[in-house]
Formats: sequence, structure tokens, C-alpha cells
Amino acid sequence: MKIMFYNTKPYDRYWFEPMAKDYGFEIRFVEMQCNEETLFLAKGYDAVCIFVNDYVNAAMIKKMQEMQIRAILLRCAGYNNVDIKAAEGKVHVLRVPSYSPEAVAEFAAALLLSVNRFTHRAYTRTRDFNMNINGFMGTDLYKKTAGIVGTGKIGQAMIRILKGFQMQILAYDPYPNPRLDVTYVSLEELMKRSDVISLHCPLTEDTRHLVNRKTIEMMKEGVYLVNTSRGALIDTEALIDGLLEKKFAGVGLDVYEEEEGVFYEDRSNEIIMDENLVRLTSFPNVIITSHMGFFTREATKAIAQVTLENAYALESGKELVNAVLPEKN
Repeated sequence: MKIMFYNTKPYDRYWFEPMAKDYGFEIRFVEMQCNEETLFLAKGYDAVCIFVNDYVNAAMIKKMQEMQIRAILLRCAGYNNVDIKAAEGKVHVLRVPSYSPEAVAEFAAALLLSVNRFTHRAYTRTRDFNMNINGFMGTDLYKKTAGIVGTGKIGQAMIRILKGFQMQILAYDPYPNPRLDVTYVSLEELMKRSDVISLHCPLTEDTRHLVNRKTIEMMKEGVYLVNTSRGALIDTEALIDGLLEKKFAGVGLDVYEEEEGVFYEDRSNEIIMDENLVRLTSFPNVIITSHMGFFTREATKAIAQVTLENAYALESGKELVNAVLPEKN
């Protein structure tokens, strides 16, 4: 099997190159995003492998079928960037549903702790030998209420971590897990009662802008918000207005709804044209990182293993256990 890897960085080679040799796959890495202009690079390949900021629309699906590309291999869990309905019956879409839930949950907890105790600002201040702690007062997490939106594997890992602080856990999920020792509530109740809100749900039409002006109004004054899932779960303009109104004690974002073309890239010598992103970076109680919650040795190894195993299953005619199918109404 020949696989074209789009949107790659040097660290993608670390696991994929040696593992692909073991499978006997021929792979090629390109740094460009997968889009309508770059799809031609995959001519002669059996599959394309894409990441979170690539996209595949209906027109590209049609072209892939003409190019005899058999599969879209997602080296991530989310699939909102692929037109799943258009792909049905034409191109297989295979994802990595779980690689290291702990990696993302631990990073979400790190964002919460950092923005709460101003670790990011203290680090910068003390490097200049400014040992003044004025403005860095945080709050105890001990026995506070945490609202977890989405109780899949990552949400469950976050719950385990926050229980270590003896926090009361409220949870919202359209499909509650009866085995979890949490209190499931409506989304509205979660927004109203939580001191900390952490998002761990996929991006769908139902969850897009789940955090918006209305839900922000429901939240407590001084709430902490963490998002390590997908940027478009939050309405950025509504978030900025909430920050200006001092609704939030702190916000930790590993994702952003307009991150394409900025995240994973070095834009330090350029003028950033996204005014909302620039405004977010100006708030002292906001931390933004570049979609790196997954980035551990264990997680990246698991991503490579599952991605290539998906390709092997397709090549050998095995059951495609990680196939993504359109939702049936």
C-alpha cells in the first residue's frame, strides 16, 4: 500500500517511518495541508493520511474516487474535517478513536492549574528577577465543583484527575455512562453550578458553539473554562465579551476555532491577521497552546500503530473496526 501523508512535521516521522517499513508500506511525507489544491500530490497512492487542520470536502471525495484512492486515514480521533456523508460508499474513512486519553486529560489539568495559579506569568516575571507575587492570587480547587462536558475516555480520565482534588463532579453527556461515579445533570445545570468547566466532547452540529453568549450568562462569576477538544465548541466572540465583562477567572485553550494555518506553524515573524486570536492572547488570565494535548511519546506511538493497523486491515480485507460512518437520522 502507498500512503501520502499530509500536513506533517519532523516528529511525525519518528514512529511512522520505522513502523511503515514493518508493514511493507510505501509512504511519503509532505508539509502541505490536504486541500483541493494539493490533492493532486496523492495521484498513484492508495490512501491519504491527514491531521486535524486538513479538510476533505465532497468535491475532493469525488476526485479521490477518480484517482482510485481507497481510504482517508485520520491520525486523530475527530473527523469533523471530513465530509463523511459524501465519502460513504466511495472512500473509507478510518480514524484513531483512542490513543492516550490520559495525555489529553493531564494536559487539560495542567492548563487549569497554570491559569488558576498564574504559573505562565510567574515564570516570565521571575526570569527577570521580579519576585513580586502581586496579581497571582488563585483559588483552591479542593472540594470545588467541576463540570465535565463529555464522558468518553478523555472525559473519564479528567474525572479521575479532578477527583484527586476531592472535587465534586457534575457531568453532561447525551449518552450517560451508568458505571461512572458522577452526577449527570442537564447542560444548563452544569453551566450554572460548576466552578470549573472542562470540554471533552466531539465537534458536531449539535455541539458547535456549545459555549455561547447564552451559556456564558448561565455560568458563575469567576468560573474557569478549559477546552482541549475542538475550538469551535466555543463561540470566540462571545468568549472575548465574557472575558471583558470579567466573567471568567481563567481560560485555558489548547484549541481555537480558526486555528488552521496558524497552529503547528511558526508565525513569530509575521503580523497575525486574526483579530480575535490576538485579542485572546492579550488577556492575562488566558493561556493558549497549540493543540498539543495529545503530544506525548505514548500517544504519538499509539496514533502511528492504530493508523497503520487501519491501513493494514483495509489492505488485507479485514474488518474495519475504526471506520467512520455517517450518522443515521
